[in-house]
Amino acid sequence: MAKIYYDKQADLGIIQSKKVAIIGYGSQGHAHALNLKDSGVDVCIGLHDTSKSVAKARAAGLKVSAVSEAAAWADVIMVLTPDTSQAKIYAEQIEPQLMPGKTLMFAHGFNIRFGTIKPRVDIDVSMIAPKGPGHRVRETFEAGGGVPALIAVHQDASGKAHDLALSYAKAIGAARAGVLETTFAEETETDLFGEQAVLCGGASALVKAGFDTLVEAGYQPEVAYFECLHELKLIVDLMYRGGLNYMRYSISDTAEYGDYTAGPRIVDSRTKDEMRRILGEIKSGAFARKWIAENESGRKWFEAERVKERDQKLETVGAELRQMMPFLDPVTTKAGD
Repeated sequence: MAKIYYDKQADLGIIQSKKVAIIGYGSQGHAHALNLKDSGVDVCIGLHDTSKSVAKARAAGLKVSAVSEAAAWADVIMVLTPDTSQAKIYAEQIEPQLMPGKTLMFAHGFNIRFGTIKPRVDIDVSMIAPKGPGHRVRETFEAGGGVPALIAVHQDASGKAHDLALSYAKAIGAARAGVLETTFAEETETDLFGEQAVLCGGASALVKAGFDTLVEAGYQPEVAYFECLHELKLIVDLMYRGGLNYMRYSISDTAEYGDYTAGPRIVDSRTKDEMRRILGEIKSGAFARKWIAENESGRKWFEAERVKERDQKLETVGAELRQMMPFLDPVTTKAGD
């Protein structure tokens, strides 16, 4: 059974006694920084001089410094830049500022798990990984709640790394919802697998295949969009609240019967075999090596895929329909956004 910690088991005073540098001010960075600040923690944002986020962070009342200066100032350094930029930032701007007694933190274990960052042995290395996007981390905190998080310790030079990480989790609101014990390897491998096989890759491919099947059979693209993409949120919301049982309780008997009869035909033993191969590539480091190489070679394939996916019929039809539904607060994105 997983070990889960809550507010009463965390000492907020530990992180309140530390100076914390948040490296990066994106989705997670802004949420961590503002939640920590509201919890009485001394925070500084580490950004490069030309970052568009400098003005945003200062407008939010936060101190901003160059990454190396923030790292030198801080007792605790939380790295919240994209996975692909962390190793370079660490080697050039953070590592030279690390001294015994400091703590290096992450919200995702990618670079530790695959060895692109190898911290010196006399510092603490830990992780607090909220299981939700940054805007939800901030929104739920302001509403008095929190997003659950994972906690892991990679190095415990001080003997107090876990206590400090748990204190950090409390300060960003995660301990209100629950902080689950894990390891850097488990967090990284399950996170990548979930993204690829289910949440992003799997769900996107299923939606596209369903839409294409209906359109190719002569049905209106607008109807296909509603059936295969728009209504997916309604089903997922039911699962989110009460699992598969509540979803099935809430839908019609006809839909439930179709769930039992058609589902195993779509996701069958071949699908699970492919999932196992995907997991194997993640665990072996093959996926990480391929993704790192893609970035080092200029991301040509990745950017081309972005453009292709953006321009598909499912997306153009959906954009038109969403503009007629202002209650959705629709957004429009371009390749590279």
